[in-house]
Amino acid sequence: MNFDEALDEYLQWMTIEKGRSRATIEAYRRDLVALGRWMDDHHLELSGVREEDLEHYFNELRDHKRSLNTVARNTASVRGFFAYLLDEGHLPLDPSARLHGGRRGRSLPKPLSEREIITLLDSVPRTSAIDLRDRALLELLYGTGARVSEVVGLNLHDLDFDEELILLTGKGSKQRLVPIGRALKAALQEYLGPGGRSTLLATKKGTRVFLNSRSGPLTRQGIDLIVHKRALLVGIDRTRISAHVFRHSCATHMLAHGADIRVVQELLGHASIATTQLYTAVSVTTLQREYENAHPRAHE
Repeated sequence: MNFDEALDEYLQWMTIEKGRSRATIEAYRRDLVALGRWMDDHHLELSGVREEDLEHYFNELRDHKRSLNTVARNTASVRGFFAYLLDEGHLPLDPSARLHGGRRGRSLPKPLSEREIITLLDSVPRTSAIDLRDRALLELLYGTGARVSEVVGLNLHDLDFDEELILLTGKGSKQRLVPIGRALKAALQEYLGPGGRSTLLATKKGTRVFLNSRSGPLTRQGIDLIVHKRALLVGIDRTRISAHVFRHSCATHMLAHGADIRVVQELLGHASIATTQLYTAVSVTTLQREYENAHPRAHE
């Protein structure tokens, strides 16, 4: 079995037997394809890979200034791949068994300021179906802190305007209810009313909330394009913003205004409160900066 055959078999097993998401499969594919290219460059066959070869490969990743997260993720990908090949009897030994990728770095999220968010949201006009869609989309991202994948998969029956709740389906198909604030409710109802979503829908069969101009559901890439386009119009650099930044901003701003951390954890669908605590660090950093800028005795 050559490397490409082994990779295809492994990813198929990950998809069918382990039920990994498309994003996870693509991340594993990228990591392992990169390893395969490196093996080709060093004239290594799959059956001949040794522990020292993999150590050499990961040393090269570190030498190229790859982040701790990148190295750790690659390590997990490679170890999973070789462990599978060993279990299936394709290899007599696992050369990755003693690999250590190091701890993942936990970089602080970089939210937009409240003023930047409000400026961006208020800048979207209400003159066309596309405008109404984009306004509702941005209000949803900021108003709920939803993941992009959750927004992509949102269906009409997930919206309950009477109870003012939205059902989001997150990682591992876990579902949670999040509240609909007044600004979000108004934006969604306007988009779902006459002149909005219905003008984007060619047939009556589509159930996804957010549609593209060809009547299909918006994709992750489509949402990021909308975010970048709208940010550019108000002078926000595209390197500072993505759909995920709205999630960071939602959490950080809520905590800054006194929200309980466990409420924010529930809103964002974090399995561990340790993840949510990253946002408290952002709030403290902001507090320290504002204190130093404003307090008369900060620099005495």
